[in-house]
Amino acid sequence: MATGSGILYIVATPLGNLGDMTPRAVAVLREVDLIAAEDTRHSTPLLRHFAIATPITSLHEHNEAQRAATLLDRVEAGQSLALISDAGTPLLSDPGFLLVREARSRGLRVSPVPGPSALVAALSVAGLPVERFVFEGFLPARSGPRRTRLEALAGEARTLAFYESPHRIRETLADMAAVLGGEREAVLARELTKIHETVRGGSLAELVELLERDPDQRRGEFVILVHGAPERAGEDERDGELVRQLAVLLGELPLKQAVQLAVKLTGRRRNEVYRLAMRLSEGD
Repeated sequence: MATGSGILYIVATPLGNLGDMTPRAVAVLREVDLIAAEDTRHSTPLLRHFAIATPITSLHEHNEAQRAATLLDRVEAGQSLALISDAGTPLLSDPGFLLVREARSRGLRVSPVPGPSALVAALSVAGLPVERFVFEGFLPARSGPRRTRLEALAGEARTLAFYESPHRIRETLADMAAVLGGEREAVLARELTKIHETVRGGSLAELVELLERDPDQRRGEFVILVHGAPERAGEDERDGELVRQLAVLLGELPLKQAVQLAVKLTGRRRNEVYRLAMRLSEGD
């Protein structure tokens, strides 16, 4: 820990309902020397509402690499800095990673001020298994790369969690239905804590149909939760053959070459073969 330095606070702010602002968050934002915000235009009304007069500066994805060092120089000199995003907890699909990583590499104190998170809020009300989950943030904007990423997740047994914006929500759900299967159970959480909050569950196909039928359901910010793939109790006959082939190939070839050859021999998906090869190579 750098002696004589200030503190970098990571402060969660409301998703929409101002009643979710914690007293500690208000106190910290009033006491620090500077607030770094993803969008100062968005955050200024929030600060004004809580009578927070602390100076504010911008820190977003386009300037974080250039500004992080300068801001941390101030913390190193003894000032305290608070990082906030437009809504919720910073760094979760929001700027701040470079700032926090550099702060920790300098030995500076980084302190969380917990509060709202769209991810956690959605998981808490979805009715899907949440003891294990995978947070993917935003999927690629274009359908091709998006489907490729979804194919890599198709066999994932844990609940899948995504963020999505209104102008891509319909296409993203359609791609999920096509790749993961229209029957896969999912939950669409929209505008959490806001006036038009909705949490809709059903199959992916049903949620696609909902958005087609009701354009209002395409508005706002979204969390998509998808039930994981069913875990099989054991390998079926087809998988057993793949296991036997991989065992032989891995005994003679490097993992990458063994996977490539197994894909050619079996016609199975590369990501599926790769996951199994990894398990075998690790002795699972």
